[in-house]
Amino acid sequence: MRVKLYDRIEDVPREPWNRLAAGRSVTFSWEFWQIIERSEVNGVEPRHALFVGADDVPVALASYYSISTDIAIFAPRWLRRALASLRRWYPNLLKLQMLECGTPVTLNSPPIVATSPEAAVRAAGELDDLLRHTARNEGQWVIVVRDFEPGSEFLQPILSGRGYRWVDGLPNTYLDIEWSSPEEYLAAMRSYYRSKLLRHLRRCREQGVRHELVANFAAVAGLLARQWQVVHESADEFQREVLTEHFYREFASALPGCARALLLYRGDELVGHTLLLKDGELLRWLYFGKNAAVNESLYIYAAFQTIAAAIALGARRLEMGLTTYPVKQDLGALAAPIRFALRGTRWWIDIFVVPVYAMLNRTRVPPERPVFKRPVAS
Repeated sequence: MRVKLYDRIEDVPREPWNRLAAGRSVTFSWEFWQIIERSEVNGVEPRHALFVGADDVPVALASYYSISTDIAIFAPRWLRRALASLRRWYPNLLKLQMLECGTPVTLNSPPIVATSPEAAVRAAGELDDLLRHTARNEGQWVIVVRDFEPGSEFLQPILSGRGYRWVDGLPNTYLDIEWSSPEEYLAAMRSYYRSKLLRHLRRCREQGVRHELVANFAAVAGLLARQWQVVHESADEFQREVLTEHFYREFASALPGCARALLLYRGDELVGHTLLLKDGELLRWLYFGKNAAVNESLYIYAAFQTIAAAIALGARRLEMGLTTYPVKQDLGALAAPIRFALRGTRWWIDIFVVPVYAMLNRTRVPPERPVFKRPVAS
């Protein structure tokens, strides 16, 4: 197996890349990486690897990039507040330049696309050699390979054998869509959870809140980016992505048939949104934004209407993402654990960084809540 390296997605042959990615998420596609690169999300400059067999036919792909990451990214709120105070004097305290394999704006498990599990395992070994060589040459301290959800365990032995250690990240959340209408979804809920939801929906209705699901939202990209920024700056949980107006505009135009925005209005004023991606049978709820960091009923209204959008779009599953677990669980979402593979580029970094990361970031999978009258099939 040989590796072909590219500094930009536009240098990568589109057809063989997309042929490999066709069996996986659209977020592995050539077009999605072009959105990330053109909009300069997080300031990352992704590089791309095509792994080819003896006949020079691509059999696997992966992408990686250098990124500055807070190793206390998933730490408890009190600890992150303490660090925020200390960083007034030491801005880069516990922030490291890492070499990361994955995607900077979505969760994809596993991060290697291949024609078979065997090809993925072989590519993982070649990828480790590439990442270690790159990190040492460029001065990154830590290598991170992410994300690994249940079902990706077949790649763990080879990475463990190469010195990677496994740490837990924040769990993802999913809702399996088993209903043909929002009314059927509501009827399936236990009365306690249904009444809580209906109370928030009634409050929004009294405030004149309405919604519109659209495929073309480039004209309001600037406003949506500002709304996202409001939520980002007020978040007291996980924060990493830095989105731009350019990202919203590119996202709206470069993925026809996949990109959606659920626009939230109060009267004629656009007051919030959720950004959605139709990814085969999965609908991904990527981001939420609003004009002001108040009115939590609007978030619950947005979450319910996102579930309704999943039903209308024929999705079989809704990915609801990280954080705000109580709200999502009250709507029936189940949490799925996520693991990362970490290793240092020097032995002394391994001794220090991974134990510190594990000590600072104590994540757990919240227990399931009995939202529905009968369990939702997993």
